[in-house]
Amino acid sequence: MSDLYPLVLTSPKGLETLLLEEATDLGLLEGRSQVAAVQGQGSMETAYRLCLWSRLANRVLLVLGRFPVDNAEALYEAVRSVDWSEHMLATGSLAVEFSGRGAGIDNTHFGALKVKDAIVDSLRTAAGERPSVDKYEPDLRIHARLERGELVLSLDLSGFSLHQRGYRLQQGAAPLKENLAAAILIRAGWPRIAAEGGALSDPMCGVGTFLVEAGMMAADIAPNLKREKWGFSNWLGHVPALWSKLHGEAEARAAAGLARPPLWIRGYEADPRLIQPGRNNIERAGLSEWIRIYQGELATFEPRPDQNQTGLVVCNPPYGERLGDEASLLYLYQNLGERLRQACLNWEAAIFTGAPELGKRMGIRSHKQYAFWNGALPCKLLLFKVLPEQFVTGRNESAAQPAPSQARMIGGQLVERPPAVRSEPARLSEGGQMFANRLQKNLKTLGKWARREGVECYRLYDADMPEYALAVDLYRDWVHVQEYAPPRSIDPDKAQARLLDALAAIPQALDMDPARVVIKRRERQAGKKQYERQGQQGRFMEVSEGGVKLLVNLTDYLDTGLFLDHRPLRLRIQREAAGKRFLNLYCYTATATVHAAKGGARTTTSVDLSKTYLDWARRNLALNGFSDKHKLEQGDVMEWLEADRGEYELIFIDPPTFSNSKRMEGVFDIQRDHVRLLDLAMARLARGGVLYFSNNFRKFQLDPSLEERYAVEEISAQTLDPDFVRNPKIHRAWRMTAR
Repeated sequence: MSDLYPLVLTSPKGLETLLLEEATDLGLLEGRSQVAAVQGQGSMETAYRLCLWSRLANRVLLVLGRFPVDNAEALYEAVRSVDWSEHMLATGSLAVEFSGRGAGIDNTHFGALKVKDAIVDSLRTAAGERPSVDKYEPDLRIHARLERGELVLSLDLSGFSLHQRGYRLQQGAAPLKENLAAAILIRAGWPRIAAEGGALSDPMCGVGTFLVEAGMMAADIAPNLKREKWGFSNWLGHVPALWSKLHGEAEARAAAGLARPPLWIRGYEADPRLIQPGRNNIERAGLSEWIRIYQGELATFEPRPDQNQTGLVVCNPPYGERLGDEASLLYLYQNLGERLRQACLNWEAAIFTGAPELGKRMGIRSHKQYAFWNGALPCKLLLFKVLPEQFVTGRNESAAQPAPSQARMIGGQLVERPPAVRSEPARLSEGGQMFANRLQKNLKTLGKWARREGVECYRLYDADMPEYALAVDLYRDWVHVQEYAPPRSIDPDKAQARLLDALAAIPQALDMDPARVVIKRRERQAGKKQYERQGQQGRFMEVSEGGVKLLVNLTDYLDTGLFLDHRPLRLRIQREAAGKRFLNLYCYTATATVHAAKGGARTTTSVDLSKTYLDWARRNLALNGFSDKHKLEQGDVMEWLEADRGEYELIFIDPPTFSNSKRMEGVFDIQRDHVRLLDLAMARLARGGVLYFSNNFRKFQLDPSLEERYAVEEISAQTLDPDFVRNPKIHRAWRMTAR
């Protein structure tokens, strides 16, 4: 072999340019980048140096050869042509990683098998000795890549991926790989800032990956200094003396770096469960004297080591995958921007996010953006200079007005803190301001009505402006927002931008704490999906309506437990229930039943298929002091009606539009099945009794045959309060009696 070897360094997608710069600095010659890799050549010393010092590579591959291949047999012969006795013993072990396809090789398993067979056959001895396969800790790991008829055969010098530094044995739910974190820090200018003695802080540090990578850079610690097992450890071409020399030099550099006065590197994490794992990771990295992690919410984040210190704020906020994350994430980013403007004047900031549109809501202009990939997810790194001229706030002149100087305790001493900038809310877009104006107009009108009538929960806005297709409901001092899924003809990016405009406007327009805004997306739900649990917060809130107390849950289900549009019908039932036997079919959380009981119903019976909602109904009844004489029945309503022989003077039916629950036979469709449903219910109606029937299927048509058998009166208009008169199609309702 010659003194220079062909080398390939693999990396996460998006790191190629940085990796080429790093590898060149470490001695790689004639380097060139390709997708997720860098190629070049270098000496064995360069190869070792890349293994030890590369902060960005996944693997360092030494190329054994490139071979034209047009079928599986040619692949086998190409691999066997290599003199494998120069690389491993016949008694050794190997693992093969194969990628690509073509030349009659249809899957990677078959390709790897052909490569393995060729190596084993090449080394098989007359005595029958042959290499074994060890997928986890082989003596030699072989990489074979087949692309466009060419086989590239390589030795993996690194062993397991270089991003696994060894310090992070404990991690959070969505950790960044160490080499991606290092790339973010490099792009953010941390090596420059560290060389100038700057500080670093991560307000959402998780288990401290950014902190440790930053500390190793600042202290000149080779990222893989503590790795004991390498891909070249049992390679016959390994030069132990050369490796020992390079490793010793790295140890000396680390010792000198750690002997310097440590930089100020601090992390803050709201989740107490991650604090100790983060501290353990820092200790394993040998950086306990350099890095501290504290428990703290973003709202209290204030990285001020001393009055003149500046540096870099870096963080990887959550991207959002759950129902309702849009609102919480928007306000998280807004709060992050506010904390930067208030507490980090003259610092630099780097925000790595899979939701870059949220970065625009921080109230600071980003001066640079870089594209990265976090696994398969496209992401952006947003870079900021936290300077007043970069602020985008409610009043242009406000950013330049400092607050009075303050003092606080640091390390047991009272330290004067430089004045922070008074932070105005981020400026609303033109559309967001229009939306805010509409909310305030509605609040002025409906607020007077609600106060006069003693209504605590009501709809404030219901897609009044078509481009902002939301329903905004007030539940005392909480806001519940439902986003109607936009039509497919609407550009998803525009729809998302409008949603974020609206969410930014809501707290400002209503003078509401953003933490009290909950958002959900409403789409056509199949079967029982709308009744399935969407979250696990378990946060129930007590509200009052017409003299009764009801429990609502704004976070865990698509619906809240209280259909606001049925308020007038519930109050009507309360007025008419005295002395009557009341039947509530598809009772949901039995709010109408509670009203009937409050109105003096002799008995109530409530039927629903869902145990979850019957448990909720039981809590609603108990909350108002009602006893077990109010029956709760679990079952399919149709089957229950066919079996029941009771009589009721007052019946309320509010069925779903569609249901295919596993607990019921067949499928319920309100349009198809309402005649049978109403006939069964009317058979249970006592002489002189009244049945109220309602549903929210917008295309619903009541079957004319029902009016031939019963006295039917549509009362839809009478069942709409002022908060729903703008949307008369919210439901339709009928009063039915026997002829």
